Amino acid sequence: MNKLNFNRHRRLRTSAGLRALVRENHLTKEDLIYPIFVVEDETERYSIQSMPGIDQIPLLLLDEEMQEISELGIRSIMVFGIPTRKDGVGSQAYHNHGIVQKAIRQIKQNFPDLVVIADTCLCEYTSHGHCGVVEGEKILNDDSLELLTKTAVSQALAGADIIAPSNMMDGFVAAIRQGLDQAGFENIPIMSYAVKYASAFYGPFRYAADSTPQFGDRKTYQMDPANRLEAFREAESDVSEGADFLIVKPAMSYLDIVRDLKNHFTLPIVAYNTSGEYSLIKAASANGWVNEKETVLEALLSMKRAGADLIVTYYAKEAAKWLSE
Repeated sequence: MNKLNFNRHRRLRTSAGLRALVRENHLTKEDLIYPIFVVEDETERYSIQSMPGIDQIPLLLLDEEMQEISELGIRSIMVFGIPTRKDGVGSQAYHNHGIVQKAIRQIKQNFPDLVVIADTCLCEYTSHGHCGVVEGEKILNDDSLELLTKTAVSQALAGADIIAPSNMMDGFVAAIRQGLDQAGFENIPIMSYAVKYASAFYGPFRYAADSTPQFGDRKTYQMDPANRLEAFREAESDVSEGADFLIVKPAMSYLDIVRDLKNHFTLPIVAYNTSGEYSLIKAASANGWVNEKETVLEALLSMKRAGADLIVTYYAKEAAKWLSE
């Protein structure tokens, strides 16, 4: 039989050492950002039923949580707050003694090396659950920018290292950048939720953060999942307005968008591995249908392969443990 002429790609897969030698992408602890939910006036953790393993953490136990995160080698956290009081304009979002502001001060005082990213939105603080000022059933874009800017400045005053506005109002990066600069925080970067889709994958988060809209939905300000080119327009606006990072949310069903942004922009790209993505794997692994560790690490690695520089994920603590093994 004549010798066939073909490529032997398997030569580079013959051992674990050889596979590691030629591996193109790597997932590290430094890539991970861990979101936390902080509450006040509580003394115990509250387990979030829709997100097994994730808790609402009272200020009283916040240091304990930060100690664990630090020991695991996670360097960045994103802070969400659940206030004791809500109103029509989300005033607790920009109050100097709001829950996020209290949490940021406490974390930076006791764990100064942790990078603290403040989620900047109103939905957790408004009685109607929308991300801006409401008139009737209309979300007012420009009126919302004023309150979002106040929120960002109050978070910077509290010690936040990065401001991460997630509201998807037009012009939110420009307004917040101007507000931060005028307040003397010109060196505080903005991690913009530049491309945020109106996704079904947010369900567990809305339960965790008590931020479900009381009427309608968020499709007038979050993006249509069918659209790809619109992501470029959104991201280009944020870049021109002064964003320092670009977030794509959700991650797993939008890896094409992650790659698009990585190919088109030079800013760091952040993939947000959402609550629904987390809960789907949790449920499947609890039933023995998938190997949790292997599935999670493969999913996170796929985000890096698609072009993400950083990953916001509720699996950060478990992933950090697995990466240490």
